[in-house]
Amino acid sequence: MAARRALHFVFKVGDRGRSARFYRELLGMSVLRHEEFEEGCKASCNGPYDGKWSKTMVGYGPEDNHFVAELTYNYGIGEYRLGNDFLGITLVSSQAVRNAKKMGWPLKEVTTGIFEAEAPGGYKFYLEDKEQLKQDPVLKVTLGVSDLQKSVNYWSDLLGMKIYEKDEEKQRALLGYADNQCKLELKTVGGAVDHGTAFGRIAFSCAKEEKILTPLVSLDTPGKATVQVIILADPDGHEICFVGDEAFRDLSKVDPNGDKLLDDAMAADNSDKWFAAQKMKKASA
Repeated sequence: MAARRALHFVFKVGDRGRSARFYRELLGMSVLRHEEFEEGCKASCNGPYDGKWSKTMVGYGPEDNHFVAELTYNYGIGEYRLGNDFLGITLVSSQAVRNAKKMGWPLKEVTTGIFEAEAPGGYKFYLEDKEQLKQDPVLKVTLGVSDLQKSVNYWSDLLGMKIYEKDEEKQRALLGYADNQCKLELKTVGGAVDHGTAFGRIAFSCAKEEKILTPLVSLDTPGKATVQVIILADPDGHEICFVGDEAFRDLSKVDPNGDKLLDDAMAADNSDKWFAAQKMKKASA
């Protein structure tokens, strides 16, 4: 399964400005591309919403060889309820730790040399206080599961991931498609998995030659490549997106205007001022 690649994790963000500041200024990620859409995604990329939305890809390098974050913003939605499905992303960056301290952003040392920082919306990031790796510094995404063995069987037997570690005592397992890729960590949450309304999605690419037995969905991005995707769900309902690798490499080329497109979109978005003037709050999903 070496041809499969871990691509990104999708976060729903209610405060695009504060989120951009966290990912750019604290984590030190770059805006790789920014796209605006007038109507909901056919594959529910933006969740169960039909209105205007945007997608911003941020990361430490090109999507060809880095695991990145997809920030999905639904106009008019101000906040989402977190569940216990997403447990965190772990990355290596002493610079991010220094940035957080300089910005006065709350940090909690959860174990020696590893700090927890919370992104707007409540998403947790675990920062290893070491010099950033020359390769992708994003080490793993951690998801909550209700039955570790059942989930490991699904991800390894059905989706073909290699099991790197499994700890029955700590009820955790580490899986992945290749040694040099971001890994998937599964941890038992001690009960049912609650996805809240903030539920995310993890994405992988697969070769065009792989046989897919269920219908594919074609997704169009104005002025860019059309990709075909299939959406799966694991035993706990975690959404999984597989996308054709060749077209995705074309779609995901770094846009040098990404920062400007995001900044312009935020400047043109007067929804916060409008709601404030009406003495109203944005909707909570």
